[in-house]
Amino acid sequence: MDKMALVYRYLQNELEKDLFQGKTLILYGARQTGKTTLIGQLLQNRQENIVWMNGDEADVRHLFTHLNSDRLIPYLQGKDVLVLDEAQRIPETGLAIKIIHDHFPAIQLIVTGSSSFELTSKIMEPMTGRKFEYFLYPFSFNEMTQHHGLLTEKRLLEHRLIMGYYPEIVMHPENDQKRLDSLVSSYLYKDLLKLEHIRKPVLLDKIIRALALQVGREVSYNELAQLLNSDKETVEKYIDLLEKTYIVFRVPAFSRNVRNEIKRNRKIYFYDNGIRNAVLGNYLPLHARTDTGELWENFLMSERRKFLNNRSIGAGMYFWRTTQQQEIDYVEERRDGRLLAFEFKWNPRKKCRLSSTFASAYPSTPYAVISPENIEEFLNQ
Repeated sequence: MDKMALVYRYLQNELEKDLFQGKTLILYGARQTGKTTLIGQLLQNRQENIVWMNGDEADVRHLFTHLNSDRLIPYLQGKDVLVLDEAQRIPETGLAIKIIHDHFPAIQLIVTGSSSFELTSKIMEPMTGRKFEYFLYPFSFNEMTQHHGLLTEKRLLEHRLIMGYYPEIVMHPENDQKRLDSLVSSYLYKDLLKLEHIRKPVLLDKIIRALALQVGREVSYNELAQLLNSDKETVEKYIDLLEKTYIVFRVPAFSRNVRNEIKRNRKIYFYDNGIRNAVLGNYLPLHARTDTGELWENFLMSERRKFLNNRSIGAGMYFWRTTQQQEIDYVEERRDGRLLAFEFKWNPRKKCRLSSTFASAYPSTPYAVISPENIEEFLNQ
């Protein structure tokens, strides 16, 4: 195992509990977030007989073409675990996984995929009721805190806001800019553009850059379309693909029909600060930047998303604003209906108060201002 294996991933515990429970385990996540490494960590000390197959390899794809159970017997006989890596590359993936699941019930099938758009659409119907699904993001603040301590990780916050949490970047800080540029060029501008739904790669590039510049601000598909000389439907379709390939995620406005609340807008954040900065080619340190507030907001929103996912906490993520420009950076609605409200400030000396309109409409909602001084509280509640 390489150095990445030294960082314990919170999802490993969830995966361990679900092994050999009669379900296929499907692990989604962008390329280079450590899916293969995580599965290696999960299985490294087990005694089962394991076989790995990678959908990126031509002979594996050929094996699964026009598949039937008899063709698989020589490969799976005597095996306890089959890991099917990058399964979205395999033709008729859903049918292939179903055949393995149904005809080899003693084998624990573990599937990984780096594009939920490609993989989910192929396995949705064939695997209904047969699977458990998980999502692996880049390293999280909490995982790195567990790895080398809270004090060390808080000292690295400025660096994380610029370079992000992709495992390769974290584990090789000596040439992180070069590695991040390579990751973006291969992942964004090669893998993503291979999707058959991308008809206008130049437009996609412009959309990604526009979203990178609008982090923390409300995004209008109509305005983006006009800015980029396109149409709303194409812009929305491409943003949807960016979300399904784990580059960005959308956060809607929170509203319960209180007068003057913004209801239909959305903000769009990047899953990783480093990817956002690489898209713009901006690796300047914080003291030389004008977007520190936006970087801090994107960082906290992506970290909160990881926190909720890794702890299996069901919650809706929102922002809140009125037509009078009263706003709250982040409102969270838990499954039991409880609300939590947060404001994000990189500078802890900056004071802010909860909007009186929000306080009146949603009384007794806990409210906190999150800065580097108390980030650990935000990511542990």
